[in-house]
Amino acid sequence: MTSPHQQIDQDQLVAQLRAKKAEAFSYLYDNYSAAIYGSISRIVNDEDVAEEVLQDAFMKFWDKIDQYDSSKGRFFTWMVNISRNLAIDKLRSKEMKKVGKTDNIETYVTGIEREKLNYLNVDGIGLKETLTSLRNEEKFILEMVYFKGYTQSEISEEFDIPLGTVKTRLRMALKNMRKVLQVE
Repeated sequence: MTSPHQQIDQDQLVAQLRAKKAEAFSYLYDNYSAAIYGSISRIVNDEDVAEEVLQDAFMKFWDKIDQYDSSKGRFFTWMVNISRNLAIDKLRSKEMKKVGKTDNIETYVTGIEREKLNYLNVDGIGLKETLTSLRNEEKFILEMVYFKGYTQSEISEEFDIPLGTVKTRLRMALKNMRKVLQVE
């Protein structure tokens, strides 16, 4: 199929995954696992759980590859969305809620430290400066949705903000981010 350093075009990779070629799966994991793990670890603060979600995500990519539709978006975006949803589902699971109740103080402190590291990683790509251009309300909603994994309804309920207001702030934040990043 390919040497370890050879690049495979997205369409070729998808075709090979649909043909259930093991080499394509190996290529996928070798080239995308770090980025996918990064998106998962922003939501799941436990390294072991994040690794478990990563494995589940790659199995889902393999099993659900026929559901990928290139007309709806890029392959990487499809993978990130699946990973993100799995991470959020894991956080909401009864298993995780039970674990959270029995955590000791060391685990809690480690989680806080890891959260700081995730924030620093995001800052390393210049996102902090971009977020400073937003109003505090917009920045808060973006952080809750994209970095903490909250749904708009959950933000509304937990922080006692009307759902319409949450939706408007998120829409305005994204619009303002596009202006700052000069994305159409």
